[in-house]
Amino acid sequence: MDSVTLAIVVPCYDEAEVLPSTNATLLEKLQSMVSQGLVSKASFIIYVDDRSEDGTWEVVRALSSPVVRGVRLSRRCGHQCALLAGIEAAFDDCDACVTIDADLQDDPDILSEMVRRFREGADIVYGVRRDRHTDSWMKRTSAGNFYRVMRGLGVDCVSNHADFRLLSHRAVSDLLQYGERNLFLRGIVPQLGYDQAEVYYDRRKRMAGYSKYPVRRMLDFAIDGITSFSVRPVRMLFWLGVIFMLTALGIGIYAVVRYFQGETIEGWTSLILSIWFCTGILLIGLGIVGEYIGKIYIEVKHRPRYRVAEKT
Repeated sequence: MDSVTLAIVVPCYDEAEVLPSTNATLLEKLQSMVSQGLVSKASFIIYVDDRSEDGTWEVVRALSSPVVRGVRLSRRCGHQCALLAGIEAAFDDCDACVTIDADLQDDPDILSEMVRRFREGADIVYGVRRDRHTDSWMKRTSAGNFYRVMRGLGVDCVSNHADFRLLSHRAVSDLLQYGERNLFLRGIVPQLGYDQAEVYYDRRKRMAGYSKYPVRRMLDFAIDGITSFSVRPVRMLFWLGVIFMLTALGIGIYAVVRYFQGETIEGWTSLILSIWFCTGILLIGLGIVGEYIGKIYIEVKHRPRYRVAEKT
């Protein structure tokens, strides 16, 4: 294979503190791969500013060079849209692109191995964590449960893989044909097919700044992932309703039998508890259905997923 032009796409939100060291690390790694003949001198880095509030864009503009580019979105659109904006901006000028978060907790040292796997024929190369020992107990448990639920619902996703991956030019071309507004790239990318490979690494400590994924955002992300790729929660709700109807029918028959036996059925507490319980099930069901209807509402309007305000 001829020399590969690689684009490194880095989504940013309030990363002004960490960007200078991130840029130095990525430039050093890029130069190392050029020296090894893995990538061409035309390779470059794209920082996508998701409308940060801490001066991130000013840092990106200061770092800009023939090797470093910047894209600023017109408003905050979220991590997934920022990733897609960077991938689309790099599409015409690269043979493959890698997406990596600005905090560099995903080890950039394995970029060389990812490119090697690409040169061997893989169109998609996933960066996969060996373990999650650096995470808190809560995050390890919630992440493990999330991947188990996703697989149980029939969603094809790679365990312990976030958004650290390499995509070939044709894989990106296919990815850009997906028009949904509720983006969940971890579920979309495996659907592209082609030859896929995995490269394992140990997650590093964050160099500076703070995590942009608090518990609330992680829950929102998980809900988006599940409802964007599976209708099984709605089907489960239907069968749950069937079970409750059969249970109610059984209780009704039991009550009639006891009535003809001359025994009255008392139980105000059980009646009230059942009302509350069934009402809770109904509200949960309405919430699940409402989540899907809300996504349909967003999709049918076909609004742009993001707008680019400025480029360097």
